[in-house]
Amino acid sequence: MDPECSRLLPALCAVLADPRQPVADDTCLEKLLDWFKTVTEAGSSVLLLQENPCLVELLFQVLKPQDLSSGVLAFSLRLAGILAAQEDCFQYLQQGELLLGLFGESGLLGRAAWISPTVRSGWIQGLRSLAQHPSALHFLSGCGALGTIFSLQGDPSLFVASAAGQLLAHILILSMQGQAEGHPSPQAHDWPACAQQIVGHMEESLRSAATPQVTQALNVLSTTFGHCHGPWTQVLWVRLSPLVACLLKKDPVPAAHSLVDLLLSVARSPVLSSDCSLWETLAQTLSHLSCTQAGPLALGVLKLQDCPQALRAEAFGVLLQPLACILKAAAQAPGLPGLPGRTTGDAAVVDVLLSSKSACVGLLCQTLAHVELLQPMPQCPSPWPQAALLEAVVTILRFCNGSAVPTSDVGGRLCVVLAGCVRVQRAALDFLGTLSQGMGSEELVTQVFAVLLEYLRSPDSSPTVLKKAFQATLGWLQGSPRPPGCCDMDPHNQLFLRELLPVLQKRLCSPCWEVRDSGLEFLTHMARCWGGQAGFRHILLASEVPKLTEQLLQDPESYVRASAVTAMGQLSSQGLRASPASTEHPGGQQSLLLDLLHVLSADPEGFPRRAAMQVCTEWLRDGHAEVAEDPEQFVAMVLQVASQDLDWEVRAQGLELALVFLAQILGQPTAHCPYATAPPEAAPPARLDEALQALCRVRLFEFAFRALFDCDRPVAQKSCDLLLFLRARAAPCSSPQEAGSSPDVASVEAVLQRWRAGQQGQPLEDLEPKAVMAVLRSMDLEGLRGALAESSDHVEKSPRSLLQDMLATVGILGENEADCY
Repeated sequence: MDPECSRLLPALCAVLADPRQPVADDTCLEKLLDWFKTVTEAGSSVLLLQENPCLVELLFQVLKPQDLSSGVLAFSLRLAGILAAQEDCFQYLQQGELLLGLFGESGLLGRAAWISPTVRSGWIQGLRSLAQHPSALHFLSGCGALGTIFSLQGDPSLFVASAAGQLLAHILILSMQGQAEGHPSPQAHDWPACAQQIVGHMEESLRSAATPQVTQALNVLSTTFGHCHGPWTQVLWVRLSPLVACLLKKDPVPAAHSLVDLLLSVARSPVLSSDCSLWETLAQTLSHLSCTQAGPLALGVLKLQDCPQALRAEAFGVLLQPLACILKAAAQAPGLPGLPGRTTGDAAVVDVLLSSKSACVGLLCQTLAHVELLQPMPQCPSPWPQAALLEAVVTILRFCNGSAVPTSDVGGRLCVVLAGCVRVQRAALDFLGTLSQGMGSEELVTQVFAVLLEYLRSPDSSPTVLKKAFQATLGWLQGSPRPPGCCDMDPHNQLFLRELLPVLQKRLCSPCWEVRDSGLEFLTHMARCWGGQAGFRHILLASEVPKLTEQLLQDPESYVRASAVTAMGQLSSQGLRASPASTEHPGGQQSLLLDLLHVLSADPEGFPRRAAMQVCTEWLRDGHAEVAEDPEQFVAMVLQVASQDLDWEVRAQGLELALVFLAQILGQPTAHCPYATAPPEAAPPARLDEALQALCRVRLFEFAFRALFDCDRPVAQKSCDLLLFLRARAAPCSSPQEAGSSPDVASVEAVLQRWRAGQQGQPLEDLEPKAVMAVLRSMDLEGLRGALAESSDHVEKSPRSLLQDMLATVGILGENEADCY
């Protein structure tokens, strides 16, 4: 421990032990515990206590009947546990029966402070830290702590109850690991006393008629089987599985959620997955649980690696039952074509769907989410019923928007229950988008596009539903196969686009800004994917969409302006801007670059300015026509505006643009990552001199040097990387003696010193390349990068700073000694 910390520690312990002193906040106490944990992990806890006896004195003070705060009591219990985690320190503290007073039945348990959940939580966490060795197990067994932990499983505080269950699982695993070292698979009668007590308590709980007690036992077992795969767990499962199976005979099945967690935890264990009786129990559970409860179990079973095929088929059938009921309710003819043979429209599932709106919505959303998770997984069932799932999700969407024509009483009632349900619409559109990765018949794909168009057209579609409809539409357009030998869009997709663009045009005029924003994002993605294809270009340019997009650069909502900037940048890159409608610009369209520069310099919000900088960077990288005419002038204008921006992300993006320009003029074929370990190749001397002249003309160095001392660390880091990259490219071609005593170098260094001190008003004069390189060689950029890599509060986070701050709050330190931050 640092000597200064040892000097401050007695005063702090005295403050914590004095009930009259104001208590440090919980955050400081938490940081203090983290520090003690670090100290004990690095060295001997006994030595720490011998060198700092004030810590033991603090723990003894806690035993006295005084009115200490619950925070200090919890801190002391957790500190004792951290110290006693080392067995020799445990014995050291036991000499004065200190641990028995803190954690035994005669200690804090009988005091008024025990009513505080903070104290009970601290007691559990202290025992959790302490329980690391055999001596701790003997202590727990003899001091009566296990009985208290059993009772805390039912604590009114959920945090305390959960921590108690996890502690029981930890103690059971710890006791059995020590026992199993000499016995590969110990029998139950050979188990340690702690393990016998815990298992006996769980047996009693599983037999209980009270659901909370059953839940507690199942949760402890789930944690145990999830964290330990030793041979002894097989003995434990053989002993307890009959009691677990008995739960299935009760109606309803108690603690179904916890039962599912336990069975899946056991099934994932490599020790138990070969047990045939386990698979039988899983099959019985699937048939006994309600459809809502069985869904998570079915999904978990389908994710298992070693699951028998028959059980997988049964689980998949259970998972799809709600969708089978939907298909059956809307079927024109009997039968459920395309679904697995074990999938039926079960009457119990129909009852749930029709019981209430909340039950119907919950079951359908759960089912759609589960099947969506399953599709991209390696364990995805084969064959995958793509056609039936497409038909089911289209039917659900039509039930929700009222366009379905029900053919049964159940279908009619579902139309009423699901009408206008936004939650189901969102889940169904998400799933429909996922299904775009598969195939479908032409008829089904036509139905998919038809229902998507219905949602995009409908005035009743909420903004979030519209956003998801746009996303699903994009997925299906991207997933559609192209005709062989053709690089243009599929003819069916072109027909769909002719219907879609008037809808998009209408949405871009929506009074709701979220809708306008979603429409612009959709347009940007479409232009990026198909901007070079003749069919798409013809349809888009024949519409009003490009013109409306340009008008949205003036939208009152900043998010929309940002999306409009991005969309216009993409349209301009593809040559898809609207044709001028007047003679105001007889030579052609007004330069979009002027619009971007206006956004950068005049928009009051940061989002549009960031978007404009990103577009400028992409234009430079891709060689946009407006940039290719005069790249130097373009970079100079953009950097001049970006350097004055108050948004650090705009300045950082300006450095990204500078790096792209630097790589281009140095003739680098691919952009070099400044974080790479391998240095970039040096540029030829002639090209380097020419490049440095260009960099000086666009005032890139002034921008980079100013950013090097930016108050926002990411900007300074990016500038540092850029200058290091340039120095690495130029260093082999220049010598340290060049321009070393030039007056230009002295003036530049003087300005940089003032900038470092925060006086950034003075600009740099016109720079000469040799002077710039001399300044770069003289700067410790590596050291600066290391300093910038440290967290901004690395000094204030030190243990000494923490102790000083805690003492300063009670006036123990003088005003100038505290390191307040």
